[in-house]
Amino acid sequence: MTVGIGVLVVLTALLFFFAPEGFYPWAKAIHILAVISWMAGMLYLPRLLVYHADAEKGSVQSETFKVMERRLLRGIINPAMVITWVFGLWMAWKIFGFHGGWLHAKIGLVLLLSGVHGYLAGAVRKFAEDRNEKPARHWRIVNEIPTLLMIVIVILVVVKPF
Repeated sequence: MTVGIGVLVVLTALLFFFAPEGFYPWAKAIHILAVISWMAGMLYLPRLLVYHADAEKGSVQSETFKVMERRLLRGIINPAMVITWVFGLWMAWKIFGFHGGWLHAKIGLVLLLSGVHGYLAGAVRKFAEDRNEKPARHWRIVNEIPTLLMIVIVILVVVKPF
């Protein structure tokens, strides 16, 4: 996966420098792919935390969840968030000139989603150190937050209500 992302970044950089007129559709496609990857991880990680919260500390199951959570966060969620922000901000600047109430609301909600991302990253660290104090019910509720944010963000982008 890392090689694939690296190749995509290199090809995108070449396109940006040598054929800037054709860059926008590629930037948009990469942004959408990154958002899908980020959201997939943001929807799966809290679910892992639900199961991990019920696993006995130090058990084989708990140790397996630690590996899964770390790899998901570092290998998919973190890079996808960075790519989402980089290409999203580029489009907000280059295509929309940072104008539009819908865009400001979207950026605010993506900031909030990034905060949830940070909260989950902190939770992964606590679980890795066997310091989780939250019950599985807490993680079930947290699992709904990215979904709600995603729904509103997609509506803002597609409908542009203001």
